[in-house]
Amino acid sequence: QAQLVESGGGMVQSGGTLRLSCAASERTFSPYYFAWFCPVPGTEREFVAGIRRFSSTPSYAASVKGRFTISRDNAQSAVYLQMTSLQPEDTAVYYCAASGPRLNNWSNVHDYENWGQGTSVTVVS
Repeated sequence: QAQLVESGGGMVQSGGTLRLSCAASERTFSPYYFAWFCPVPGTEREFVAGIRRFSSTPSYAASVKGRFTISRDNAQSAVYLQMTSLQPEDTAVYYCAASGPRLNNWSNVHDYENWGQGTSVTVVS
């Protein structure tokens, strides 16, 4: 099973920018769906953004829409999350996830077959 490896986390000041990357260990791995999640109190993990293969219309959580941009490179089996206008409430460990074509709901963590180990984002005011 392909492994997902995130990178790009770190500490930034409020209003700053970070770009998270997630690459699959196998270049032939090309999941139908890629998504980013982060844990919040009271939930297992909360959906942040998702993108379908060859789709030009990604999906975003309301809290990040207009600030975060998800993109993918199918040739590199990678997905990215450009994070702008970061706020302290964005502080979290961000996880990359991948799913086959049977994804029913972006937010359902159990629909994803592959997960990365997470990369930590800290936003200080």
